[in-house]
Amino acid sequence: MSTLSPDSSSLEDPGRSLGIADVFRRRYLLSLIVRKDVQIRYRGSVLGWVWSYVKPLVQFVVFFVALGVFLGLNKSIEFYPIYLLAGITIVTFFNEAFSNGTRSLVDNAALIKKIFLPREMFPIASVLVASVNVIPQIIVIVAIALLFGWAPSLLQIVALLVALAIVAVLATGLAMLFGSINVTFRDAQSFVEIIVMMAIWASPVMYQWRMVSDQVPDWAFVLYRLNPLTPAVELFHYGIWFPLGPGGAQPLPDMWLYAGYAAALSVAVLLLGQFVFRRLEGRFAQDL
Repeated sequence: MSTLSPDSSSLEDPGRSLGIADVFRRRYLLSLIVRKDVQIRYRGSVLGWVWSYVKPLVQFVVFFVALGVFLGLNKSIEFYPIYLLAGITIVTFFNEAFSNGTRSLVDNAALIKKIFLPREMFPIASVLVASVNVIPQIIVIVAIALLFGWAPSLLQIVALLVALAIVAVLATGLAMLFGSINVTFRDAQSFVEIIVMMAIWASPVMYQWRMVSDQVPDWAFVLYRLNPLTPAVELFHYGIWFPLGPGGAQPLPDMWLYAGYAAALSVAVLLLGQFVFRRLEGRFAQDL
């Protein structure tokens, strides 16, 4: 009489995750977490989803009045409101994904301590929620650009998608890195707030890259372009602002080359974030 024995090669150690790959193997669970985060984000709020538009628009108005009107950038940069709004949109996506992803493990402490699931699911879900929130903002800016004759080429549409992909990968890696550290050392959240505060000034969101190249030595301008957000913002400008034909506009020097560097660096940050996450996740339940 023969007995059936399970194939040991198909078994996995309990409580062991395969990392990011395991998250996408459980896509249904990921979709549930994303849906939950989207639904409860503004629960009990009178304005609800309107806040997704109000916050970036208020930020836009403040910067436009301060820089566009008082400092005269509205006169020196043609279609400056669209230029400014395009930059704010892509940086807001990064800031929201990075900040919320860093807090995601602490915010879901009760769930993490009760059941096992790939813990990377929480920062990844935060990035996906930020992606959902940025779509209406992109629709608004595209609608405004259409009123001014926006007619992008295929390459410019590709530039928009590449910019979003770079920011999504970078934010995911940083969220996993700082989020895993934040479980034990809550000081990590303070570092994140500093990075988020600097992000909008360290990339050409409110000013043109030529203002940097004219003021700093060549090596410093190279470092400026190696910041992944710099080519990401410029790719977004290339897709939204450049099709309007602003006078004197020039793309960032070697924009596509530095976009490639940004993509490679974002992937490297993602791998580093995954490595640190895997090393620290054994302490999550205890430290939370």
